[in-house]
Amino acid sequence: MRISLETAADLLRSGQVVAVPTETVYGLAASLEHPEAIRAIFSLKGRPTQNPLIVHLSDISQLGQFVETVPDSFQPLASAFWPGPVTFVLPILQTTIPAEARAGLPTAAFRIPSHPLILDLIQRTGPLLMPSANLSGRPSATLPEHIEADFGLSMPILDGGPAQKGVESTVLREHQGLWEIIRLGAVAPESFEQVLGYIPAVINATKGEKPVCPGQLFRHYAPSARLMPTTSFHADMRGAVVGFSDRQYPQGCSLISLGPSDAPEKVAENLYDTLRRLDREGIEDAWLDMRLPGGGLWQTIAERLFKAAQI
Repeated sequence: MRISLETAADLLRSGQVVAVPTETVYGLAASLEHPEAIRAIFSLKGRPTQNPLIVHLSDISQLGQFVETVPDSFQPLASAFWPGPVTFVLPILQTTIPAEARAGLPTAAFRIPSHPLILDLIQRTGPLLMPSANLSGRPSATLPEHIEADFGLSMPILDGGPAQKGVESTVLREHQGLWEIIRLGAVAPESFEQVLGYIPAVINATKGEKPVCPGQLFRHYAPSARLMPTTSFHADMRGAVVGFSDRQYPQGCSLISLGPSDAPEKVAENLYDTLRRLDREGIEDAWLDMRLPGGGLWQTIAERLFKAAQI
């Protein structure tokens, strides 16, 4: 159900959950003032309660109500990357954010998105909690149609068009005086070097470890179809291939294209819709072309595909 900005604000203020656009992926939003709406997000998604949500702000001045102090290096990072697809995990005043929204952690994740609709909405409602607008573990939603497929036509959706970035925000935290990336995302690790003077290390979650931000669960972003990663194709292979429009594949294979292999931004934008296409077309098994360039946004794309292929 597509709704107006005014209706979205009214629903959120009354304790309802609303699907909203950001420049990365669509989110399921709830007001901080309504614990029942926060609980409804976990129920709707089938989301594990140990998987925390992200607090979305419209202005950095709103951060002061949640945190007492921030690292000295935070301000230059925020100035460079907010609004935008970067999330920071910070220590908080624990009474300001419901425990269920932060999985009982003494920290919370914060972002100022750049999509004009969500910024306008947050200005009307105050900070909003949200994860991605998809069933837990499935590919994130980058189109309103993805939300309808997961939650039905009655889900209220503020339609902001296709998500521009196509993958979630990059998440950083400070540890022992250095920033580290705890979730790869739309901003590549190399992008932080100019501000920090170093490239943040990418820290991979250990299986069974409690997540400190969304996206750290081991199997994630996955279609129902079984993905079979490969770097080697041969003439007698058959079936669907999730691959690239500028590459040749065996004659017996049908291509489900991510886009050109020299355009990581386009591949990221297409990624989740391509994975969802497998299920829309009833494809049960698909080869996954993992011959990916290294570095930059390709690192995020490879990580998403790797998690989607886990069984």
